[in-house]
Amino acid sequence: MVKICKRIEVRGIVQGVGFRPFIYNLAAKYNLAGWINNTSNGVVIDIEGEREKINSFLSLIHSNTPSLAKIDSVEVKELHLKGYGSFSIRKSSTNRKDITLISPDIAICSDCNEEINNCNNRRYQYPFTNCTNCGPRYSIIEALPYDRAVTTMKDFKICDSCREEYEDLSNRRFHAQTNACPNCGPQVYLADDSGSKLVLDPLKQTINLLQKGKIIAIKGLGGFHLACDGKNEVAINKLRLRKRRADKPFALMMKNLEVAKRYCYLNAQEEEILTGIKRPILLLKRKNNSLPANISVDNNYLGVMLPYTPLHELLFEEGLEILVMTSANLSGLPLEYRNQGALDNLKELADYFLLHDREIKTPVDDSVSRIILGQETLIRRGRGYTPLVIKFNGLKETLACGSELKNTFAIAKSDYIFLSQHIGNIDNLESYQNYKQVIRHLKDLYQINPQIIAHDLHPEYLTTRFAQNQKEEKVPVQHHHAHIVSCMVENEVSEQVIGLAFDGTGVGTDGRLWGGEFLLCDYTKFKRVGQLNYIKLPGGEKAIKEPWRIAISHLYQAYGADLELFNELIDIKIERIEKVIRLIKADINSPETSSMGRLFDTVASLIALGEVISYEAQGAIKLESLATATEARKYAYQIENNNGYYLINTIPLIKAIVDDIKLGLNKEVIARKFHNTIISFSVALCELIRDEYKTKLVALSGGVFQNQILLKGIYQQLVAKEFEVYFHSKLPSNDGGLAVGQLVIANYQKGAKNDVHSNTRKSD
Repeated sequence: MVKICKRIEVRGIVQGVGFRPFIYNLAAKYNLAGWINNTSNGVVIDIEGEREKINSFLSLIHSNTPSLAKIDSVEVKELHLKGYGSFSIRKSSTNRKDITLISPDIAICSDCNEEINNCNNRRYQYPFTNCTNCGPRYSIIEALPYDRAVTTMKDFKICDSCREEYEDLSNRRFHAQTNACPNCGPQVYLADDSGSKLVLDPLKQTINLLQKGKIIAIKGLGGFHLACDGKNEVAINKLRLRKRRADKPFALMMKNLEVAKRYCYLNAQEEEILTGIKRPILLLKRKNNSLPANISVDNNYLGVMLPYTPLHELLFEEGLEILVMTSANLSGLPLEYRNQGALDNLKELADYFLLHDREIKTPVDDSVSRIILGQETLIRRGRGYTPLVIKFNGLKETLACGSELKNTFAIAKSDYIFLSQHIGNIDNLESYQNYKQVIRHLKDLYQINPQIIAHDLHPEYLTTRFAQNQKEEKVPVQHHHAHIVSCMVENEVSEQVIGLAFDGTGVGTDGRLWGGEFLLCDYTKFKRVGQLNYIKLPGGEKAIKEPWRIAISHLYQAYGADLELFNELIDIKIERIEKVIRLIKADINSPETSSMGRLFDTVASLIALGEVISYEAQGAIKLESLATATEARKYAYQIENNNGYYLINTIPLIKAIVDDIKLGLNKEVIARKFHNTIISFSVALCELIRDEYKTKLVALSGGVFQNQILLKGIYQQLVAKEFEVYFHSKLPSNDGGLAVGQLVIANYQKGAKNDVHSNTRKSD
């Protein structure tokens, strides 16, 4: 038989996912010789043997890869015969010009779960059990290519038993870089609020404390959670008081799928996501009201996840079924992920601390998703989904700074866009320092030296100030243009689209606050062709936290200064209403906005909200939860056409809602009619724009499209009218996906050429 030798270069997510052991075993199966090693660009394989066997070997690389691997490309070259005697795994090599794709952190697999529950297994009840198919990846990586020596596992010297597994090609831990056991790996311990270790069994003691109503700060995969018994109303209320979180729903971790089914409605797709390798917090419709009401106030959905580490699995013993698991941080500050930081900053929140000695290199919060229109739709991209990799040809090395709220940033190198994990709101020094640290880490990992810095137009954002302090060329990008282009990139659309950008706030090119926009967009430029009418925000930012002020502004625009009516509709002292009207009349600290989010705030204030909201988008979430009526009617509205520029006049809508309130109409009906109205005028305006500008492609983006009723309604009605409609699933529609749009726009405006459409893949 004729022998040949080939050089194979494989790019994609092929490190830290069992790919080298897979190739090693495949070579052994076909009696092939050569070697494989990790490089900064993926893996390189030299393979030598009979031609037919090498052809079979190559076919299986594509068709039978490990479940966590994602192959982007395979390049094969002929070599002269080398005379290899065996097949080996060589030491990793580095080339600064190459780029490696990183696997996300992966939930515990069924094999490891079985081991920790088997009293005859040496890893029985070991909280850090993992293998090539599961466990930490992104959160522990310090450098590339991926090897134990450049992860936070380097501090733990592997024992003889684990070494034997590591070197056994038949073992699923063959070349598992994070392999460990109770004798050589990380350890967990329980401490009180002074940091003193408690000497009893830490897991059993933690379970006992949770059952007694205590709040425990638990160090997990990417950071700390604050946990308490999810069935203990008193403990949950204590956590709310300590965390100063009056109404925002808490996430729940449930013991298993059977418990989740007891309290939530699940379809087959939701079951698959809950039990899959990513294990996000999934928004599920409540089945009954048997859980404490203070878990999720005025909301039809619960945020549910299943245990995703051995440590979490082991907490559900002795009768515990549900834990509140909320991100551990002081209000507005970054997620805590270091032991000492947790002990210093969480001692007023937690009674005890369940700690471990494996360092977290990069904090990664839990992901949040829901099913809309049959697709998993990300609300927050974090653990299990990060980093997201998008193939997009022709980009310069770029940093896109993202927005101020729900921040993620994006970087580009070698035809790849990398979107960071959810970082949060960048509105104080601590969050700003954390933001800069995560940027440094990703830049160092991928050896990126940006030529372009893209940023938002808002001059006061800390992300904008960060950009302005960099030496590279700066490109300001309008907020809503970035939203629409992010949707285009995700859906591989490069033609001009009608973009519906509905959100809370974004500075427009006229210096006003936009947010209810109809745009014509491509990757380079946009034209604003429609909007909600402007109203004033009396008190500026204060109006967002006190939405009744926005309601007064809408009422004043519709009725003038009718104090008696305003006082009848809004339960606020007349003196305060008068003060707000004076601000509006004098145009003092009352910027104008066209925001759809602020329109939702107004209607929520009129029918459902109190004086102050305690978390972002509370009014919109409450309205969506209220809109349960099957009422199909809608309110009056007016679309004004000024030579092809369209203005949605909301005065008729506000007056009609006020009339229904006076008539005592059910709140659920009013909320549904309001949603129907937004859907109706959005579709009607798209039809007008299509007729005027001759395009039928529509992209939907902005945080308002997290509203399931709105997204489904607009999508379905537009499709029925023969539009091609695109929306987000892999990128959040809120500001968490914005940086991708910023990055692409900045490159196009600076002359970068793209020969191929974008292609979202890799970590998904």
